[in-house]
Amino acid sequence: MKFEILDDIRDIETIATGQGVHVRRRLNRIHGKGRWRKRKGVATIRLDDRTVYDAEIHWFEAHGIGRREFKIKKILR
Repeated sequence: MKFEILDDIRDIETIATGQGVHVRRRLNRIHGKGRWRKRKGVATIRLDDRTVYDAEIHWFEAHGIGRREFKIKKILR
């Protein structure tokens, strides 16, 4: 599902780092070698059908590479 992040991500937490990021080999191959972290936070998003929600989102990030592969994990009502 495609979505757009409308504001800053808040309540950011690190879920996993280093070997705890199970897909790091794929991330290194696709986006470049880096110290990958899996992170989560809450943001206001807009879905394809133009509805706006607060949602918990997860993504991967590495220094010098940035945030990649955002996923919606939970819609917060």
